[in-house]
Amino acid sequence: MYEQNDGQMTFEFQERPTIKGFPELRWTGKRPYRSTQYYPAQLKERYGEEQNGWLNKIFWGDNLQVMSHLLKKYRGSIELVYIDPPFDSKADYKKTIEIKGVGKAETDSTCFEEKQYGDIWTNDEYLQFMYERLLLIRELLTDTGSIFLHCDWHKSHHLRCLLDEVFGVDNFVNEIAWCYYGPGSPGMRQFNRKHDTIFWYSKTHGKWKFNADAVRIPHDEKTTGNFKQGLRGSGFIAGDYNLADGKIPEDWWEMAIAGRYPNDGIKRVGYPTEKPFKLVERIINAASEEGDIVADFFMGSGVTQMCALKMNRRFIGADINLGSIQLTTKRLLAVMEEEQNAVGFEVYNVNNYDFFRNPIEARDLLIAALEIQPFPQSDVWDGELDGRMVKIMPVNHIATKADLEELKANLPYKTYERRREENPNKPVESITIVCMGHEPDLKASLEQELSEYKLDIEILDVLKDKSDLQLKRESEAEVVREGSKLVIRAYYPMNLLQKLSLQREAVNEWRQLVESVMIDWNYDGVVMQPVITDIPDKNGMVAGVYDIPDDAGTIKVKITDLLSESLEVEV
Repeated sequence: MYEQNDGQMTFEFQERPTIKGFPELRWTGKRPYRSTQYYPAQLKERYGEEQNGWLNKIFWGDNLQVMSHLLKKYRGSIELVYIDPPFDSKADYKKTIEIKGVGKAETDSTCFEEKQYGDIWTNDEYLQFMYERLLLIRELLTDTGSIFLHCDWHKSHHLRCLLDEVFGVDNFVNEIAWCYYGPGSPGMRQFNRKHDTIFWYSKTHGKWKFNADAVRIPHDEKTTGNFKQGLRGSGFIAGDYNLADGKIPEDWWEMAIAGRYPNDGIKRVGYPTEKPFKLVERIINAASEEGDIVADFFMGSGVTQMCALKMNRRFIGADINLGSIQLTTKRLLAVMEEEQNAVGFEVYNVNNYDFFRNPIEARDLLIAALEIQPFPQSDVWDGELDGRMVKIMPVNHIATKADLEELKANLPYKTYERRREENPNKPVESITIVCMGHEPDLKASLEQELSEYKLDIEILDVLKDKSDLQLKRESEAEVVREGSKLVIRAYYPMNLLQKLSLQREAVNEWRQLVESVMIDWNYDGVVMQPVITDIPDKNGMVAGVYDIPDDAGTIKVKITDLLSESLEVEV
């Protein structure tokens, strides 16, 4: 159910009945999540045609807000969710950026690494993050729906407890071990960790879909040699049985032909957490049917969306990383070119904060722009500014009271108590909270809850108080009509050029820095519908000159650079 007050729509969740003796995972700062706010989405781009009133959907934004947006229309409508969320691997994932048309140099000056996202969490922060998102996924699933959650040894034990709590112990279906092999780390003092875990839970006990015949695999030679009609065992069915039909796979999958990534005909793109096509294909085949909606809210390189498109499923995808959106768009367009009757897709923004490509960049840019002295090792503070402790809130949505829970849970209360005893009439800490918009009572709420410490709290709203702050340099381009041709004469991706200024290799022309060019010949002023999608291969370069059709009106050009940053120009 949902309620609407003052233009805001709030969705409430059904709580699972409490079961006597039911184990529950606890963590510092755990807070219930019984409702969520509706967040509007802005349609930005459309590719291809709809079929039977449906266009597939990709969302750029925090998946908590994306799923909150989807509740209004798609609650109880998604048949299958596959997610490959952060593993808490304590690593920053990076992408190698290579200049086009140069080739490898001995000095390796033709490429550099760009951070995509960080997988470094405090334990409490990670658990609350996943808890809230699992609750939303449960609300979006159909009664026959399933979730497959992909993880590894870092958090598998905690995530199974969360899944038990959110979906119910009785709705556990399988724990799948995806086994692979490859070189181990020298000097290791334990067995090589060479499997991931995939947990399968259903929305409703006993009602999940399982298409056994769609996932059967051949029997091994020993079984075929000893087979007798009527034999009962793993993967066999009652009644007449044809050995050639194969068996249902076990819950351990050795799907890797060459190390971790099988030769499945889908070229890998080098995204840090990319998973094999065959792995996701088996899951989609097993737990959904043609026409069902399949969703992935940690989309990454778009493998789930590619599988769904090839397998005649409808799909919804989301990611907070802009590079993921650009890469998935590129890969889906390639699939649509191969599959002539493929359904098209739309690209949306939820809370359109265009300042940053990813959360890592956001923190670094704000620290630099505001001249904050950073604290790289602190679990509480991001840095210090003019003698005040600074906390940078999430930049992809307005700061809410819920966002402050992590901060409150990790404040140094023992230090505050000592300071209060020494100076009872003075604030124990001066705090500046940096945010991109905030709830109007954010400061008052924090002051009231921690009134015993008399905290000196300041809210620095970048959108309002620092609206003239230049967080990044905007790209520039010269795009003109020359008779019947559209010509891109020059393109200056400022952030990319700044990074390349540290490289020794010269860039001879702008096309070396461009990932793609997309053109809408009749832009309606709202939604871009590209007709030209100039996306060359890894070593190729965009044309830069295009024939203008006779019926062209307002032309919109979108140029995307190697960092996945885009410039849109109307001509």
